[in-house]
Amino acid sequence: MNPKPPSEIAREALKLLADRKLLPTPANYQDCYCEISGHPIMAAFPERNLRKIALSLSAKDAEQRELLDQLDAAISRRNWQDIENVLSEFFRVVSSSYLAKDDGKEATEDGIATTDTAELFKQIARMIECVLPALENVDELFSGKVESLLRSLRDPAADIRSIQVELGEFSHRLLLAAEEQDAIKIALLDLLHLILENVSALIVDDRWLKGQVDALLTEVKPPLDLRRLDDVKQRVLGVMDRQSLVRGRSLEAQEEMRVMLAAFIERLSTMSEASTTFQNKIEESAKRVEKVTTIEELAPLLKDVIQTTREMAEETAKERDALKVLQSQAVATEAEIAKLQQELLRASNSARHDPLTNAMNRKGLDEALVREIANMRRKETPLSVALLDIDNFKKLNDSLGHESGDAALIHLVNVVRQNLRPGDTLARYGGEEFVILMPDTVLDDGIKAMQRFQRELTKNFFLAGNDHILITFSAGVAQFATDESGADAIKRADKAMYLAKRAGKNRVLGG
Repeated sequence: MNPKPPSEIAREALKLLADRKLLPTPANYQDCYCEISGHPIMAAFPERNLRKIALSLSAKDAEQRELLDQLDAAISRRNWQDIENVLSEFFRVVSSSYLAKDDGKEATEDGIATTDTAELFKQIARMIECVLPALENVDELFSGKVESLLRSLRDPAADIRSIQVELGEFSHRLLLAAEEQDAIKIALLDLLHLILENVSALIVDDRWLKGQVDALLTEVKPPLDLRRLDDVKQRVLGVMDRQSLVRGRSLEAQEEMRVMLAAFIERLSTMSEASTTFQNKIEESAKRVEKVTTIEELAPLLKDVIQTTREMAEETAKERDALKVLQSQAVATEAEIAKLQQELLRASNSARHDPLTNAMNRKGLDEALVREIANMRRKETPLSVALLDIDNFKKLNDSLGHESGDAALIHLVNVVRQNLRPGDTLARYGGEEFVILMPDTVLDDGIKAMQRFQRELTKNFFLAGNDHILITFSAGVAQFATDESGADAIKRADKAMYLAKRAGKNRVLGG
């Protein structure tokens, strides 16, 4: 049986998404694509397990502490190459420190060095087991080597140099697998972009749907991040809820229009029948007039003609009034349908985002706070929030005008967004104030991040006509306490921002 071409698999995957009523996220599309093509579903990056392993590794000196910091950063970047390099170097340093000791000294220290080495090897074995699901299509030869490596790592009597060789072979294969998965992910994203662009091009009138497609095209650009994808999912779900209500009323309005059109046609038919009856009566009266020989015979005939004409006039007036009512109802219903379509468009474009800057609005920020606080408590990781306020914004508005003020807000958002990490959240808090949520970030690192944004603004002047204007901001940063609410943390950041303003502006203070 010949394998299906990728284009056919892509079409079938898209159809399967629609049949199962799944959101067109990269993860859902990947699952459908793999199911149809027969490929195993690729495992997600095991960040949580890797972080547990990294936390379990202990440093004996400054060099080892520096390597563990580099490992943490590599895990945050999801960079397999850097993880491999750091682990290899960490293992080399640890091994060198033990090999440098003589056997007699190790024996006299109650087996502490041997115990530490055995525990380190066990942790490395656990880490290897965690990353094995990420290796696709592992051949039997390599599987045997992995099993041998795991046995050696768990064997207290194993030779360290032999383990180094086996670890090197495993690291090389891990690098190849990571590169292959990265290439597959990029190919799937390219394919998803092509499909979404095609859908967007085919949509003619449903602008509300085009808004969702355009948003997806923007958000599925690499590097992907689970928080970004979850944000897109929540955004689409919010739009869908609003659309279901508005579309239901739109369908009711269209049905009312159909009923009115049927009534209109019926009225026209009634008028046609009345006109035909009148015409027949007039023709009959004309024939009778031709046979009249005396005035006495003409009088009752004229009376019948006048009565028929009066009835026709009354019927015509009644039908005309009814048609005017139908026309007014039709105009009102048409206006309501147009209004509902506009509501659909607005719902798609601004459900959770600020229409001017395209940063999240307050509703989007509230949802992000709930999600990030839950992650912080579940994973026991730090979370910081920053509140920034543009310096002298009122003066800029008054001197350059509100259009330039709006452009300055957009400029600041663009510069900040270019320097945010994938997992950070930027939201417009109100006016010229913005909030930035920074997961896995302690207070000092949050302050450094805001200072980095300030430096980037000094490199990117705001253009107002031919004038180059330096935009600065003051900011306060607060690290969440374990049981603290989002409102309380933002309030602390707001107080720190106020102190930064008082201290001379263009500063960042912790709260």
